[in-house]
Amino acid sequence: MDSDGNGISGGGGWTEACAPLQRNLQLLAPDEVELSKILLDEGQSHVFEHWPEPGVDDDKKRNFFDQVRRLNSSYPGGLASYIQNARKLLADSKAGKNPYDGFTPSVPSGEVLTFGDDNFISLEEAGVKEARYAAFVLVAGGLGERLGYKGIKVALPRETTTGRCFLQHYIESILALQEASCKLVEGKCNTKIPFVIMTSDDTNSLTIKLLESNSYFGMEPSQVNILKQEKVACLADNDARLALDPNDKYKIQTKPHGHGDVHSLLYSSGLLEQWKSTGRKWVLFFQDTNGLLFNAIPSALGVSATKGYNVNSLAVPRKAKEAIGGITKLTHVDGRSMVINVEYNQLDPLLRATGHPDGDANCETGYSPYPGNINQLILELGPYIEELEKTHGAISEFVNPKYTDSTKTAFKSSTRLECMMQDYPKTLPPSANVGFTVMDAWLAYAPVKNNPEDAAKVPKGNPYHSATSGEMAIYRANSLILRKAGEQIADPIIDTINGQEVEVWPRITWSPRWGLVFKDVKAKVCGNSSVSQRSALVINGKNIVIEGLSLDGALIANAIDEAEVKVTGQVENKGWTIQHVDHKDISENEEIRIRGFKLEKVEQLELNYTEPGKRA
Repeated sequence: MDSDGNGISGGGGWTEACAPLQRNLQLLAPDEVELSKILLDEGQSHVFEHWPEPGVDDDKKRNFFDQVRRLNSSYPGGLASYIQNARKLLADSKAGKNPYDGFTPSVPSGEVLTFGDDNFISLEEAGVKEARYAAFVLVAGGLGERLGYKGIKVALPRETTTGRCFLQHYIESILALQEASCKLVEGKCNTKIPFVIMTSDDTNSLTIKLLESNSYFGMEPSQVNILKQEKVACLADNDARLALDPNDKYKIQTKPHGHGDVHSLLYSSGLLEQWKSTGRKWVLFFQDTNGLLFNAIPSALGVSATKGYNVNSLAVPRKAKEAIGGITKLTHVDGRSMVINVEYNQLDPLLRATGHPDGDANCETGYSPYPGNINQLILELGPYIEELEKTHGAISEFVNPKYTDSTKTAFKSSTRLECMMQDYPKTLPPSANVGFTVMDAWLAYAPVKNNPEDAAKVPKGNPYHSATSGEMAIYRANSLILRKAGEQIADPIIDTINGQEVEVWPRITWSPRWGLVFKDVKAKVCGNSSVSQRSALVINGKNIVIEGLSLDGALIANAIDEAEVKVTGQVENKGWTIQHVDHKDISENEEIRIRGFKLEKVEQLELNYTEPGKRA
């Protein structure tokens, strides 16, 4: 090798400070030499210090470079950028630098919708029309460990009346939008809405298995793209020295980087340009366990289209100091401004520091003027591509080291840089049209993320965000939608399940193709039907009309598309009862235990319409 290290043999000046690497140089391929230079240039010689002579652990040394190669290629700007960014963010963290220094918060502009009014119905119609120009991206990199569930979260039942999992509900909702949108086109429409799932090492194979073993839940496999995110290197100290795995000195310790990786993955995949060339206009991002989300999608997409929003954040009314980020306009002293999510624990001090002595307080509506971010984004594709061409999908990062003491010199355990999908607008120019769409939480937001113990500790009146509350929220939303459509739906009873006080409404569910938008529901229920509190009603089929039905028990109506069905008359049976289950009872499976109840299906009426034509 010559002195500047362009060959493979010899040593050269660049390795002199690291004798173990110098001794092993002959083992390295040219790209591994380049990776070594990056590591040494960035002060990482310690990763080679324990390397023995050539001939000992050579396979492990090669595996080390396989990992470094992955870490380098999966981060915008490579490993050198990651380490440099880390050094700067760690210095800011040690100095206690406020990321919002120089910014003044104000309430941004957006749309506040009222479910079921004329404006809402017309926006839903506009959204369905736009759906054929959309692509959907599901961020599903996490396991359900925080929930007390070992599997992937998208495999969890969304509700237990049908047992349909979250992923099935999402796919069926996208297919329902696809079909409804195509119907609005004159002539033949073969649009297939693209669907991307971002997975991780933890969820990738299980997600693919779930799709393949269920024939993609009716979606064409070619519509679905899986993008797997890589982890990032852990950092051992304030100098951003890479942390080696305590169990394997030839491995760098890694941790997840966060769902903000979805932007760089989409950029590097080439999918965005492909979508643009086929006339796509919108990219909708959503997360893995919000069972109500698709109630909000049509109207919010309608808002994006009618308002021309480059970025539209879906939001719900937020109580002051509630543990959910607030969508905020931030204006800097230098004139820059952006509309972004500010975490709840940062919003209150920021308001107090900028002339709002009450901090994060409710206004006359009884809610904070800063709407609650629910992490569902609608981006306009053209401006999104332009922005990613500048940033390559790199998202503003943060670091959250846990220090051993107030000197902030050592970490309790290694840390890493993190990024969040919703921080995308931070890099946008002031000319970007960034807004939000607020709708009621009962309609649009019931995430499933807390285990029973943590949920039971939530202060009374605050949302539990558990499997128990998530399922009950679906029944409440469907009951309230039917009420708004003119049906008599009984009031709920209050029950305590898994230590959480919840409203138990009639267990009403329907397939997305039956009630995609409110106008559909209104058209399919008529004649003053009634459903008692203890009842369960499951509607599977596109052309089922509920007319003059009096239900006190359990009723399942299944119909093929070609059957036009009227469900009417009095149905009374023993129905399905709710049986409480102790979350510690290991004789039950995890899906049941984290809910705290199961349905005892005592008696039901099941109507199956498998022949075309009108049926009553």
